[in-house]
Amino acid sequence: MQRHIKAASLASCLGLSLGLSAAAGADNHVLDVVTDPSFVPFEMMDQESGEMVGFDMDIIAEVAERAGFEYNLRTMDFNGIIPAVQTGNVDIAIAGITITDERAEIVDFSDPYYDSGLRLLVNQGDDSIQAVEDLEGKSVGTKIGSTSYDFLQENLGDAADITPYPGSSDMYMALLGGSVDAVFYDAPNVGYFSQTQGEGRAKVVGPLYEGQQYGIVLVKGSDWVEPVNEALASMKEDGTYDEIHAKWFGTPGAE
Repeated sequence: MQRHIKAASLASCLGLSLGLSAAAGADNHVLDVVTDPSFVPFEMMDQESGEMVGFDMDIIAEVAERAGFEYNLRTMDFNGIIPAVQTGNVDIAIAGITITDERAEIVDFSDPYYDSGLRLLVNQGDDSIQAVEDLEGKSVGTKIGSTSYDFLQENLGDAADITPYPGSSDMYMALLGGSVDAVFYDAPNVGYFSQTQGEGRAKVVGPLYEGQQYGIVLVKGSDWVEPVNEALASMKEDGTYDEIHAKWFGTPGAE
């Protein structure tokens, strides 16, 4: 039976050495897993239980059971997740992390487990923005360290006022409060917000940009890459992945 210890802030645990982390994984198969606490519905804090819940949380729990490891779950801002894995302060990360060539140079990725992309979100009554090109001369919020931020920099540069926020809730509140004209971020997160807190106040517009895939992140050269991939494959084969997907998004491909 896997052990899943209640989520704690990684900031309070940064003293953990690489040697201790590696030893835990090697001797007891207890790994340190990190996630972002604000990427709904992939990972979010349940206010009643104080536990992290979401699509990714169900995925990593099932992967751990099948791959044969227990884990300590911690949270931190998304911008620090890749560096934390790169330096060995944690063993695994799962946080809706897009697989990119640049990231793959410093960490290992599992096989893709979710297809995504980038979308625009604007206020309900705004018809002036229908595509990224319409952001010229306007302000747009996105998330620090994300591929959406990189996309905006590459395609707009100084033509728009690009504001990176530490958490997704920050950029959505900035949109609703009038601090930015639009939000540009991962499609499932943008869509989820528009149908929940943003219903009637914000809308998704424009095409899906940059088809992307999410992967579980592991330390470069980790022995757990193959067991994690085997676990993901078996979950897809026996229908467990579809069950988890349906719980959070409905039938695969329907969101």
